[in-house]
Formats: sequence, C-alpha cells, structure tokens
Amino acid sequence: MDYKKLKSFPETFLWGASTSAYQCEGAWDEDGKGKSVKDAAAIFPGTSDWKVTSDHYHRFREDIALFAEMGLREYRFSISWPRIMPDGVTENSKGIAHYHEVIDECLKYGIEPVITLYHFDLPMALQEKYGGWESRQCIDDFEAYARVCFREYGNKTKYFLTINEQNMMVLFNKKRLTDFRLVMQENHHMLVASARAAIACHAMAKNAKIAPAPNITAIYPETDKPEDVLAAMDFDQFRNRLFLDPMVFGTYPEALEAWMRDSGVFPDVTEQDRRDLREGKADFIAFNYYGAGCVKYMPKDSKVKSIDEMKSMSDFMTGLMCFPGIAESVENRNQEHTSNGMGIDPIGLRTTLRQLWERYHLPLLITENGCGVPDTLTDDNRVHDDYRIDYLKKHIQACREAITDGVDLMGYSPWSAIDLVSTHQGISKRYGFIYVNRDEFDLKDMARIKKDSFYWYQKVIFSNGADLE
Repeated sequence: MDYKKLKSFPETFLWGASTSAYQCEGAWDEDGKGKSVKDAAAIFPGTSDWKVTSDHYHRFREDIALFAEMGLREYRFSISWPRIMPDGVTENSKGIAHYHEVIDECLKYGIEPVITLYHFDLPMALQEKYGGWESRQCIDDFEAYARVCFREYGNKTKYFLTINEQNMMVLFNKKRLTDFRLVMQENHHMLVASARAAIACHAMAKNAKIAPAPNITAIYPETDKPEDVLAAMDFDQFRNRLFLDPMVFGTYPEALEAWMRDSGVFPDVTEQDRRDLREGKADFIAFNYYGAGCVKYMPKDSKVKSIDEMKSMSDFMTGLMCFPGIAESVENRNQEHTSNGMGIDPIGLRTTLRQLWERYHLPLLITENGCGVPDTLTDDNRVHDDYRIDYLKKHIQACREAITDGVDLMGYSPWSAIDLVSTHQGISKRYGFIYVNRDEFDLKDMARIKKDSFYWYQKVIFSNGADLE
C-alpha cells in the first residue's frame, strides 16, 4: 500500500540499540563469573575469543554516557547467567551488583533498560552436569535464575526478554541432523522455561512486561508454484510460529504439531507444561530481523547430506536449512546484499511487522537489525560508514510505513550500540555506531570513536524519526 502521507513515529517510541553480554563485556573470569558454553566453545579460525571483546564490563559508564549523547531512549543488553550464578544455581553477589550499576547508569541518563535474560551463554556447569537444555532440570534452574533477576531488578526495569533467538539455536543445531526429536525436546524445555519466567515476572515485577525475542522473518516462496507457496506457509510455522504461538496462545502451531507427530519428532509434553504455556503468556513481542527468507518445496524422500559428507561451512549451513517434507531454503535472487553477504530487505521488514501484528495483535519491539561489515578507521580517526546509514535509513522508513499500516511498533533497537565480537566473524564484522579500536588479536587502546552513523542516528532520534537524511 502506498500512502499520500505517512504517520509520524509515536512520541513514546523507544529509539535504542542493543548488545549482548558475551559479545561485549569481556571480563570472562572476573569477580566470580563462571564459564559459559560460549567461553568453552571453539572459535572460528582467525577470529577473537570472548575474553576481552569490547571490555564493556569495565567501561560501561563511558559507553552509556556515549549512548546518552547519541540520544538513546532505551538500551537492550543481556545479563550473563554465569555472572549472576557461576555454577548455574548459586548466587554471586558481585555479579548481581554489577548489573545494578549498569541499570542505574542507564536510568541516570533517562535510558530505559531492556534486559535479555538469556543470550546464548548457558552456564557451562549446567551443560556438564546434565546436558543443559536437554534436561527438564534446566527449566527449573532457568526459572530460579529469572526469579533472582526479577527480585533484584524488577522494580527498576519495565521490559524483560526471555530467550534471544531460540529458533537460531534450534535451526542451526547440528544434533537435528542425527536426533531431530531431541532438539525438539530441548526447544520445548526452552518454551516452558520462558513461560515459567513470564509467570514469575508477572508475580514479582508488577510494573514490568516480558516477551520472547526470536529471530523472525517473512518467508517468500521461490516461485509461484502452488507447492512452493504451501512450502513457504509450512516453513513459516517451523521458522517463526513454533517460537511465538506457544508464548502468545499457549499452543503449538496446529499443522506443524500434526507434522511433527506424524514424523515422530514431537516432544514429550506434560499437563503441567500445557498449564504453564497457557498461563505464561507474553505481554509484547520482541524480535530480531536481518532479511527475509526464501524457500522451495522439498519432498519428504529428499536426501540431505550427513554431517560426515559436509566438507565446508557452506555445506553445513545449507544442510541445516533443509527440511524434507516441508521446505528447502534457497537464495532469494531479488534481495540485495551487504559487502559481507548479509541480506538487505527493508520491504521484508515491513512485511514481517505486518504479519506479526495481524496474527498476534501484541505490541512489537525490534531488538536487532543492522549492517555488519568491516569498517575502516581513517588517518584522522574517523569512520565513514555511509553504507550503514543507508541500510538503517531504509529499515527505519519501513518501520514508519508499517506504523502507517496500523502496526503497534514500540521501538527500534538496532544491532549494535558499539562494535562487539560477532559469533562467526569476530570483531572484523562491525555493527556498532561506536568504533572500538582493536582488531582480532591486538587490543590496541580500545578507544571509543564515534562513526558517522553515530551522528546520523543522533539526528534521527532528536527528530523522532522525521529527519532520515
């Protein structure tokens, strides 16, 4: 739909930016913090580990002052479970105190903290003790951890997010190729854990709201063939609705549940689980968006490469996006790409916003959307990132169009507030408005340098989205 005049962004719109603990904090073993599964994971060759990252743990006051200068109205960050509970169950007073300081620093500048409870960094102790999310015990331990966060921060924080990109942990879990049902059981445990956290939040933090934070995207059919159109509908259930329907409606998507039961991969679900899912409903939906997906029909008898046959990262990623009997992910030939190969599809963001609003009718918060590419620091200590400005401008325009369509969009919090260590490409894949002066292995002086996008976003925020030039 084209309009003669677009609506303005609401005066209460939450202009923000995001980070996660393991990617920016560093201080991986300081002040009693336990090891996380990310600390123990093998890093990609030629990329940094998680020991120092952006050193946000020690420099958060400096960083938050810069966020305030940029004009942020909210800062979405994650709490590190193993910093709060080094072994996953025992409280660490220094870790608890640290996040009080971070929240208080945000509030000092009028920045609304949006707290993610879990962003990939499970305490390693729980992984070693019982296999992490494979065990139902992880539901109880996550709820206990969440209750500590609500007890400590619930009177200061209006917005909590449960689990970041749960669907990415499921879609890109190599165990799915050998034991699909086990991965669906892990996913179910995370869904119930999120519901339990929502129940606890509503009981303990009366003024707070809570939401899931999956990675959501519109799914296009590769062609107009009826089987591809149906495949896109089916893949939407697995890619998106599996992670939202339980948190909003308390139930699995109907067709997907039927398919999983027919395929023998539906998880064990107790009556208590069903009660928890019905009671622990989300107040809003947070989601990350980096470009739309595209699929074609994949017959049930199609062959998928085994792990042993996958010789490259490309083979691995392609194999994990094949679902015989549902769909196979394919390249969207109509989509532009960044220099790092990431999709650029602002219309897809508008489409995604529309689909989410029209299905769930809950307020929406974009918690990640960004342009991750190498940046060049010039001799005069500047970063000219016009490519990032162009990317963000198009997506913010799509947000305004969706608001005009009738979508209740609470805010926009792109990835990332400062440069941080990306999971697969290290510090070289930069997203931030603020440059951190280090490379993969040389920490240099870790100076904070405002990119051109910093000043551009500052202008956007101060004009409440009216000035995108």
